[in-house]
Amino acid sequence: MLSLIRFLVAFILLLSFTVSQSVYAENNINEKSTNAQLLSIAKKTYKFYEDFTDPKTGLTADEVRYDTGKEEKHEYTSPTNIAMYLFSTISANKLGIITKSEATQRIQRTLDTLTEMKKWNGLFYNWYYTSNAALKTDWGQFISTVDNGWLSSGLITVGQAYPELYNQTSKLVDSMNYSTLYDPAIGQFHGGFDVAQGSLTEYHFGMFYTEPRVASYIAIGKRDVPEDHWWKMYRTLPADWDWQSQVPEGENKWYDGVSVFEGHYSYNGIKYVPSWGGSMFEALMPSLVLKERELGVNGLGLNNKNYVSIQISYAKQKGYPVWGISPSAIPNGYDALGVTPLGTSGYHDTGIVTPHASFLALEYAPKDVMTNIHALKDLNVYGKYGFYDSVNVNTGEVTKAYLSLDQGMIMASIANFVDNGVIRNYFNKDKIAEQPQHLLSEEVFSIGN
Repeated sequence: MLSLIRFLVAFILLLSFTVSQSVYAENNINEKSTNAQLLSIAKKTYKFYEDFTDPKTGLTADEVRYDTGKEEKHEYTSPTNIAMYLFSTISANKLGIITKSEATQRIQRTLDTLTEMKKWNGLFYNWYYTSNAALKTDWGQFISTVDNGWLSSGLITVGQAYPELYNQTSKLVDSMNYSTLYDPAIGQFHGGFDVAQGSLTEYHFGMFYTEPRVASYIAIGKRDVPEDHWWKMYRTLPADWDWQSQVPEGENKWYDGVSVFEGHYSYNGIKYVPSWGGSMFEALMPSLVLKERELGVNGLGLNNKNYVSIQISYAKQKGYPVWGISPSAIPNGYDALGVTPLGTSGYHDTGIVTPHASFLALEYAPKDVMTNIHALKDLNVYGKYGFYDSVNVNTGEVTKAYLSLDQGMIMASIANFVDNGVIRNYFNKDKIAEQPQHLLSEEVFSIGN
């Protein structure tokens, strides 16, 4: 049975590669022109990492702002930011922006720093200073499940993109013990561990269609947690939990001995599995590395497509000139934003749109994305390092900030689109990523129209 599943997975991957060749024709966009525009954006975007990554540690500043007219650098970083730098450097190499030698030298510097950084059970703390990789303890000493998941994914991808670095990356990943954050009693991850308090968070990552699913996938692939963890997260919350934004419809299905409520919400006739807050990065950021589009044709891939459609139609219904809502920088801060109906407990929408949300949708709606990119430029959301982080479509105010997290999502999205899923393909070459692939192809969401 296992050999049959592996054959089917391989067949689907081959088919998806063939389909990818016609994505330009199917979406009525010019390949040469589109790729040239995206490459131009990528060059500017990667310049951010070239200018704001510490040359000694290989760690990138969390954020750089120009709101006051002066440059303000936030010289600390997180595990997710580090992953975004790794993805972006691979992307820059594969897009021809930097050479392989430059990429490996840059990444080697980061890996050497990671090896020496303080950890807990091989897992990384949430904030470090970029200048010396010391802990930023004024923000606590938290070990984040989701952030470590992203760093693991970046390390795994590096190890396959550059085999000469594999021994170092695999040693780091192997030592990251996710079992210490897992609650076997309910089959879900805690949000993390507070080292100073010596306690796990009371909350769990129970919602499936959110960005922590990357950590879940990797932990299963590493065999740190059992495979049935995948089926013990909520697709929607139980129908009798009446505080959620909609009463879900659906039915229970059995996967590997676990009963899963395959529920869905609906918006303007489109069925979808909700995220927690209705933001784009909860929904589509995992598809930077997981083969959801290729393997989850009746599950995650289909849901991603529907989710993008709703993001676009929601903005049109609101009369916004551009679309794409996700947590982003705002004047003097950061805000959790989303298309409220897309969430179980939806984030609010204040008319602020962020470019990274659009780039995440490239492989699902390229024509709409390219149109949106031009419209964002018309709103003066484009600067020295590519797209500023957000614009308020009600006031026209642009938040002149660049976030390492969001720049990385843009870089990896462009590379995946231009180079046939290059970041995903490297990640999935590793045995850790290959082992759970059948989970993506097995599931059938109740959202087919």
